[in-house]
Amino acid sequence: MSSASNSLAEAAKKHFYGTGRRRESVARVYIKVGPALFTVNKRPVDEYFRNVAWHTAAVEPLKFTQMLDQVEVRAQVKGGGVGGQAGAVRMGISRALAKLNPELRPALRKNGFLTRDPRMKERKKYGQKGARRRFQFSKR
Repeated sequence: MSSASNSLAEAAKKHFYGTGRRRESVARVYIKVGPALFTVNKRPVDEYFRNVAWHTAAVEPLKFTQMLDQVEVRAQVKGGGVGGQAGAVRMGISRALAKLNPELRPALRKNGFLTRDPRMKERKKYGQKGARRRFQFSKR
């Protein structure tokens, strides 16, 4: 038996965990070698992420590594909007895949799957209506 198939046989016995964050969203992703099953908050991924862009973003790391039909993915996501949640799931899957197969890590890193998107909502400032919006100015 080769070392690659041996490590996959070992991997089939346990879960691999990855945390993903994007804006206000946090995703806890569990990956296990097994039937091709992808659930987000106990719902199928195509039902949870109805928008094509969100669905594509969430599934992208699995398609990139050609593991879409080899792993079972369970994701728990909370906070933020659906777009941010899709980005969080994407990062969580990437981190879990890197733990499942460390040989995938350089390719995932090179294509930006393991890079945390630092963009966050800007805080509201005092004396203003929002982050940048001022109160209406009146000359008279």
